[in-house]
Amino acid sequence: MIASLFSAGAVVLLVRIRAPRAEDTRAAVIAGGAADTPTPEFAERVANPDSRGEVVRAYAPYGIIIAVFVICQISVVKKFLEKATITVHWPGLHLYTAEGAPSTLPNFAFNLLTTPGTQMLVAGIVTMTVLRLSVSNALKAYGATLYQLRWAIVTVMAVLALAFVMNASGQTITLGTWMAGAGGAFAVISPMLGWLGTAVTESDTSSNSLFGALQVTAAAKAGLSPVLMAASNSSGGVLGKMISPQNLAIGAAAVGVHGKEGDIFRRVVIWSLVFLVFICALSGLQAPVLSWIVP
Repeated sequence: MIASLFSAGAVVLLVRIRAPRAEDTRAAVIAGGAADTPTPEFAERVANPDSRGEVVRAYAPYGIIIAVFVICQISVVKKFLEKATITVHWPGLHLYTAEGAPSTLPNFAFNLLTTPGTQMLVAGIVTMTVLRLSVSNALKAYGATLYQLRWAIVTVMAVLALAFVMNASGQTITLGTWMAGAGGAFAVISPMLGWLGTAVTESDTSSNSLFGALQVTAAAKAGLSPVLMAASNSSGGVLGKMISPQNLAIGAAAVGVHGKEGDIFRRVVIWSLVFLVFICALSGLQAPVLSWIVP
């Protein structure tokens, strides 16, 4: 979170210090060589920039989210919120480990207040109050967001269900043991699993749920650091975000270029692969050479 804030601040500072050159203001070129003429709404924004108060209101939701998450991570507050956690045994599931002992997988913990979803909901309510939105408009925006992400939600739920089945049935351990046959080379290919998982499932969370236990199992069998392999999976997954269909669609919609997802993909896939090669090399070096980096 801190790194993201510094990055955003650096971009704003650069734009304010470095004045745009004349050639930077020419019309952008899109696929096919056609000039991308600014929309009337964009031209009006340039001619009549927003006031400082409107800019503060636009950034307010992000500030509120950061504040809520930081407060919830304070040890005293976190311990208080954890009191609302309820653990239940999922009915109808009688799972056992390979040793014959009852498995803990059917035990589901309802983190009512410590889960990020609840904290995001609280941040949304606070934002609604700060921006003086009516309850009806807030519910409409919430409903529109759910409708836009409906297929992504179904995909994430399906992948999490698949990860549960794979972990409970022993498939994850079997695949991890097989991949451990690569030995030290597994540290190099580890980020590729996360990259592919996110590119297919459209979610880094889903990729970690699907391949996280597999990475840890393979690391233990190959004599590698489980922390490093789990981190490599997540790092590769972040790079897969650039080419996932959902994020391409959201990016195209955000800048008003519907139907140009293919053009965006062709531009970012090269950078995604370049960064993936870098992460693979870094992961491979951290295993035998730079092991002191990993705690």
